[in-house]
Amino acid sequence: MDQDSALLLFSGIELHVSADEYLPFEANRNFFYLTGLRRDHMILMMKKTAKEEKSILFIEEADLNQERWFGRKVTVSEAQEITGIDDVRFLDSFEGMVNRLMAREDIGTLYFDCYRYQVEDLPDYNMVKAEEFAKKFPGRPIKDIAPVIAALRMQKDADEIALVRQAIKITDDALKFVMKNLKPGCTEYQAQADFEYKIFHEGADGTAFPTIAGSGANGTMLHYDTNRDVCEDETLLLMDLGAKFQGYCADITRTYPVNGKYTDRQRQVYDVVLAANRAVAKAAKPGMTLKELDDIAKDVLGEGCVKLGLIEKKEDVGTYYMHGVSHHLGIDVHDVTAAWNDKLRPGAIITDEPGLYIDEWEIGIRIEDDILHSQITKLLNFTREVKENVLYQIIIMGFFLHILRGALHMHHDIGHSQSGYCLKHPVIHFTGSNIVNDSNAILVYALRCYISPKSIYGNNSLRMIAVQNLQTGA
Repeated sequence: MDQDSALLLFSGIELHVSADEYLPFEANRNFFYLTGLRRDHMILMMKKTAKEEKSILFIEEADLNQERWFGRKVTVSEAQEITGIDDVRFLDSFEGMVNRLMAREDIGTLYFDCYRYQVEDLPDYNMVKAEEFAKKFPGRPIKDIAPVIAALRMQKDADEIALVRQAIKITDDALKFVMKNLKPGCTEYQAQADFEYKIFHEGADGTAFPTIAGSGANGTMLHYDTNRDVCEDETLLLMDLGAKFQGYCADITRTYPVNGKYTDRQRQVYDVVLAANRAVAKAAKPGMTLKELDDIAKDVLGEGCVKLGLIEKKEDVGTYYMHGVSHHLGIDVHDVTAAWNDKLRPGAIITDEPGLYIDEWEIGIRIEDDILHSQITKLLNFTREVKENVLYQIIIMGFFLHILRGALHMHHDIGHSQSGYCLKHPVIHFTGSNIVNDSNAILVYALRCYISPKSIYGNNSLRMIAVQNLQTGA
């Protein structure tokens, strides 16, 4: 952030549909990231002047009559505890304070979250407010803070990692429940219902994204979400799903034989996809790019498709593999990035999701795991084979992740055997690497991983420092 500047970040408002109906509220993700709060009608102000660097949070004052209808508001003490911000005020003081700051010219530059995924998107409430301020204070520079916060969000701290791990655990437990009930004649929506029942039962916020449950030919559609067909005998069920826990997402894909046993052809395709999944997991480390990981996946998948007789040259694998192998994961399922092809840094969580989609065979197979990068110097493999026909036995490994150095690969893969399922314990890989030689990476990682935050979401003042230094290149 520039000297004599202020960041204004709005949590947002409920979107009105009709009559008294509103869409479910989602707080601005960057507001949530910096505060840990997911309620509407809140404003975060961070100001940086020669006199002081200060964070102020504005919240709604409680109205007992309104609370009876719509529930309790966050209190001042609760907001202080969650955010680590001592200066918490009520919203009715916000406009007057901003006007005084701008009139005295203490603040020259205003930062807003102006991120839009695509032009056709409806403008976020923060964009609406940015346009309002631009008209009210003409001549004052308006800058976008979104790329700065995105750079921070690409590297998770220990608290964030713990939340993602819990989201993954809930997802994994729910998948075991799905497998237990899956059989020919079940419907896709029943598999979806089993998953979503279980994640709510275990305390999830809900799904991280609409559950994909595609059987047979439906599994070849990348974002199929109708989930209405019957799961026939000798077909596969592809499920792409994830739980959200305290605002953080899991994203896992598994492809199961509906009757509990792969056909020979299904097994051959599955082995190719699994080989690509493992190759990406083995190669992933700080310093690599998502494109490099995707090239590895394409190479393995291409060679496999040649052996299966699907293509003549591995370079033609795009006929059966149409998407990238990785994306960042966190508050958003497809988490934000400062630049899509930035080199991975310690603290990054990405997906590993190769797949093959063969229309002529009505086979769609994707295997997706979530990978955490840190930095260590040796490889440890805690892999154990499970006997044939045993569904799941899960080992939960507890690690002090923020003090480790390497790449943690949380992998729950499903294999096969002649007689049916042969499932494996989670594969947890630590791979050696060298830290990216980048002062910003070191600064942000130190601030967000090694300094104990005041709350589970981190101390806001520390994140303010990180924002300032990342912006200036300090």
